[in-house]
Amino acid sequence: MTRKNRADRRLDLIAAAHRAIIRHGTDGVHLNHVAEEAGLTSGAVLYHYPQLGDLLVDAHHAGMERFYEQRLKRIAGMRDPVEKLVVTIRSGLPHGPDDPDVRLLNELGGAAPRNRMYALLLTTLYDRQVSLYQSVLETGAALGTFTLADDSLVIARNLVALEDAYGYRITARHPVIGPEEAAELILAYARTATNNPLKTSH
Repeated sequence: MTRKNRADRRLDLIAAAHRAIIRHGTDGVHLNHVAEEAGLTSGAVLYHYPQLGDLLVDAHHAGMERFYEQRLKRIAGMRDPVEKLVVTIRSGLPHGPDDPDVRLLNELGGAAPRNRMYALLLTTLYDRQVSLYQSVLETGAALGTFTLADDSLVIARNLVALEDAYGYRITARHPVIGPEEAAELILAYARTATNNPLKTSH
C-alpha cells in the first residue's frame, strides 16, 4: 500500500466525516465516529485536524460543492438559456430519499440555529445559488429568450426556495413527490416566471 500524502489523507478524512455526520447527526458525531469511518485511530485524525469542528466544517463545505460549484461548471459551456435553466433546476434536487449530499445539508440545517459557522455556510450557499439562477435568468432576458414576470432576484430566490422545499419532501419520502415530479413542479413555476415553455432538445 502506498503511503498517502497529507492532502489525500485530509480528503479521506473529509469523506469519513461526511459519512459519520449522516450516521450520527451533526450534533451527535464525535471524534471516534470519524476515526472509525476512516479506519484510523483518533490520534491519527487529530494529527491532520487538531480541532474536530474544523473537520466537520470542511466536510459540510465539501458536500455543498455539488449545489453551486459543480452546477456552475456543468452549465458553463451551454449557450442556450433554456437548457441552462432546465439543467440548473434538475441538478439542484436530490437523486432520491437517501441522497447523501442532501442528507448532509439537512443535518447542517438542523444544527444551524445552534452554530453560527453552520448558519453562515448555509447562508452563503443560498446566496450563491440565487446568484447562479439570477445570472441565467438575466442572460435569457437580455437575449430575448425570457420575458421575466418579476425582478430576476425575486424569481431566483423563489426557485431556490422551491428546490429546498421539494428537496426536503423527497428526502422525507413523500409518496408522490420524487426527483422527476419535483423538477416538473419547479419547472411549472419557471415557465410562468420566464414566459417560456422551457422545452429543450434533450
